[in-house]
Amino acid sequence: MKLISWNVNGLRACVNKGFMDYFQQADADIFCLQETKLQAGQIELDLGDRYVQYWNYAMKKGYSGTAIFSKLQPLSVQYGLDGEEDEEGRVITLEFDAFYLVNVYTPNARRDLSRLDYRLDWEDRFLRYLQKLDAVKPLIVCGDMNVAHQEIDLKNAKSNRGNSGFTDEEREKMTRLQASGFMDTFRHFYPDKTDVYSWWSYMAKVRERNIGWRIDYFLASSRLAPELVDAEIDCDVLGSDHCPVLLYMK
Repeated sequence: MKLISWNVNGLRACVNKGFMDYFQQADADIFCLQETKLQAGQIELDLGDRYVQYWNYAMKKGYSGTAIFSKLQPLSVQYGLDGEEDEEGRVITLEFDAFYLVNVYTPNARRDLSRLDYRLDWEDRFLRYLQKLDAVKPLIVCGDMNVAHQEIDLKNAKSNRGNSGFTDEEREKMTRLQASGFMDTFRHFYPDKTDVYSWWSYMAKVRERNIGWRIDYFLASSRLAPELVDAEIDCDVLGSDHCPVLLYMK
């Protein structure tokens, strides 16, 4: 089974930059998107009859939003965190026979950290939600989680410490999440691999020089480890300031 997650930073713009070519070539079983930045009726994708589509739109136009395209028919679908109103369209959960799939776009703390407190509270609620699901069956969690967990996960760790996405508080939330039984699948396969990132600033020459951050993840319940085959980051795929991340399962 092949799963892909991609923060497209505006799906309409990404479609104009080759999204469908990548989507068709990749031929994923499940394809998750974050930051779709659109409302219902603003785009029509011809995915054929192989995929069912699930969309969670933000109330604010041109902001946030998530989607999942799946060849597998889920047993159930849920939007948001355990019945909470999800005005920013950040979470979609699909239930399958063997696992839950949670697609997430974690709130950004903002450059001035004005939303850090909100984000930390959201992280607590998100963890409680995942733990509740994990008590029923194992989880796969994917998406833009807006944090570089360890120094190995970004190019300039020392100069970025304390900045949005690399504050001690945000990193600690990811540490706690993984300590709760959810492993970082890329680090499971490649614990020491350096210079592999999933997001680059739009500043000039940053991506060309690979000055990036790894903030897009596939996490999985630890008991799914025997089912995992490999994890990849498609660093060369353009169309967004993020690139796709992939997980292969038996």
